Amino acid sequence: MENPFDDTYFMKKALQEAEVAFDKGEIPVGAIIVVDNRVIARAHNLTELLNDVTAHAEMQAITAAANFLGGKYLHNCTLYVTLEPCQMCAGALYWSQISNIVYGAKDEKRGCGIMGTQLHPKTKIKGGILADESSSLMKQFFIKRRNLN
Repeated sequence: MENPFDDTYFMKKALQEAEVAFDKGEIPVGAIIVVDNRVIARAHNLTELLNDVTAHAEMQAITAAANFLGGKYLHNCTLYVTLEPCQMCAGALYWSQISNIVYGAKDEKRGCGIMGTQLHPKTKIKGGILADESSSLMKQFFIKRRNLN
């Protein structure tokens, strides 16, 4: 029997968080953290609401997962995020020692890949899961934002 809990399944959960951010007027990035096929953290960008440039979806998810687990390290955990992490988030993910990062759309300008950010040596990263859906939501957001200004 095929495992229904694959990368696409969990990325859809991250996309739901991105849609919540979109509806709040936040840049639509959503993230979840999973361990043993169980979602232990859900988050989305809150930079506008909290007036905090560090309130990215990944940062919120790291904090929630660490609180859930009762420790700062996210061993055996997977982050699903709709946009490739930025340098700041990748740095926090490095220190969390997260095992896996799966992202949707590539960030060609500020992504950790283009910035040359180093992840923890044991962290595996994979991109392109529901990339079109993630990218489309971002494009819709910025079109809407430009039309309002």
